[in-house]
Amino acid sequence: MQNVSHEQIRLTGGFWREYQELNRKAIVKNVYDRFAETGRFAALKCNWREEMPNKPHIFWDSDVVKWMEGAAYLLLEEKDAELEALVDGMVADIAANQCADGYFNSYFIAVEPAKRFSGRRNHELYCLGHMIEAAIAYDKATGKRTLLDVVLRYTDLVYRVFIEEDSAKFVTPGHEEIELALLKLYAYLGEEKHLTLARFFLDRRGCNDRDEDFGNVQDERPLRELEEASGHAVRAGYLYTAMAMLARIDGDAEMKQACDRLFSDIVNRKMSITGGIGSDHKSERFSYAYDLPNSDTYNETCAAISLALFASAMQELSPDPVYADVIERVLYNGFLSGVALDGGSFFYTNPLEIDRKKYQRSTYQPICERVKVFTCSCCPPNVVRMLPSIARFAYTQDGDTLYCNQFMQGKVSLRIGGKDATLEQITDYPNDGRITFRYRGEPMTLCVRIPDWCVEYTGRTEGGYARFALKDGDSVCVELPMQVHFIEANPNVQDDAGRYAVQRGPLVYCLEEVDNGGNLRDVTLLEQSEIRVERLAGIPAPVLSIGAERRYESDRLYRLKDGRRMSFTARLIPYFAFANRGASDMLVWTMVR
Repeated sequence: MQNVSHEQIRLTGGFWREYQELNRKAIVKNVYDRFAETGRFAALKCNWREEMPNKPHIFWDSDVVKWMEGAAYLLLEEKDAELEALVDGMVADIAANQCADGYFNSYFIAVEPAKRFSGRRNHELYCLGHMIEAAIAYDKATGKRTLLDVVLRYTDLVYRVFIEEDSAKFVTPGHEEIELALLKLYAYLGEEKHLTLARFFLDRRGCNDRDEDFGNVQDERPLRELEEASGHAVRAGYLYTAMAMLARIDGDAEMKQACDRLFSDIVNRKMSITGGIGSDHKSERFSYAYDLPNSDTYNETCAAISLALFASAMQELSPDPVYADVIERVLYNGFLSGVALDGGSFFYTNPLEIDRKKYQRSTYQPICERVKVFTCSCCPPNVVRMLPSIARFAYTQDGDTLYCNQFMQGKVSLRIGGKDATLEQITDYPNDGRITFRYRGEPMTLCVRIPDWCVEYTGRTEGGYARFALKDGDSVCVELPMQVHFIEANPNVQDDAGRYAVQRGPLVYCLEEVDNGGNLRDVTLLEQSEIRVERLAGIPAPVLSIGAERRYESDRLYRLKDGRRMSFTARLIPYFAFANRGASDMLVWTMVR
């Protein structure tokens, strides 16, 4: 089983192609401008001194190289001399200031050179991991090896310091990510040293007294013994992704079993309906099972991305549609809500409820509108690299069997029966559920995922997939009924007791004050009313109109139960589109009668 690379797929239209164009035309430039203003790119020159503005931060390099990786994906699809020149300048700065022994981190070179590899919290290996991914992408896009040579020298140093010399003050990274990057590097170059180093960081985790436990990492026990997801949600998602990747490479059944337990714990006990993870805002971490608050949840955009990556690695281990179901939930909801519809501002956290009056007295106040840049701006460049590579989630191939996991209009180039083949997917998903496939090539089997929400599908399925035997010139069509569903949470989720979420296709919906007035928690949707699927200018997916009612206003604080209700038509918009029309109260989980 192997995911088909986004490099083999070109999206030609539809929902995700529009977002890719938004990324190319707006998002990548907007993030670049904010990073230039805040000094992130200038920090690569490693010449900061006291009294100068924009003091570098320990994780700034990761922000920059994630942006570079996204730019590389754009260049891989379409040449852009101006964009390429920008990246070349950054690469030149990194190469010019790399230390003689291979080390590079703009903060520690310029600010605290004596503290290299002295603190587990310091993000050095995290920054290197993202630089490795950027280097691979840029080498593929341009054939320029300078950045790749930089990371190879740096990786050699890390191998020497952590394995041969054991001279660092810690053993495993405080912020995981390098593990999955090293496995990507091994897949790209085939050098055993990179696999050995990744395996070392994974195998030694949870086994070292020298790794101080600061309460937010996955260190309670060795990885193969883990029973539940814990700690910082982004770090966990990256780590679990690497675990699944290594399980596949090594055929490690024990590691795969651990991944199975972790994935099940997340999606069955610790995931918001939007695919957001990490509900404890105080430490940006997983909370206890079923603790899924709505207004003060964390649900970082990067955490949603990390869950999609984990699920993607899992679907290379077995053809179970549950992984693609989770990826779909993340992509259309908890990830996409992290960027404004115009591509100019971003969310760090993604709440499921906003009550602006309550925030006035709250100790935790998630922002009600997206902003252009954060002090911790890891999410915007993650969006920049995610969108141009979004098709990585679309297909998985096992010999002459191709699994269609996500619905995105475009063409995929394959090797079937030792020969070139192409499959074209034509769809307006998620606006409607009609997906047509046109095939050219040797005989193959196409397995099309039937999403878990599509309970009305009446065609024959096997293991959650509709199966088609295709030969050259064949065309098949799958029709997914797109009914509106009312979803209830597990009774253990106290925050959602007696309430329901509305979903159509992969999209979770929400109420906003701008459409429905205030006191959203007093709104009751009428399940048996007429439900209209409509379009609203400026929102790139259907909105819903549903019959609703609410109580009459009163001057009295308390009164006898009054059955009178005021009827009106509620408008629900896709969750990903909330907070794009000014600050407004918002609600996902509502009452239904």
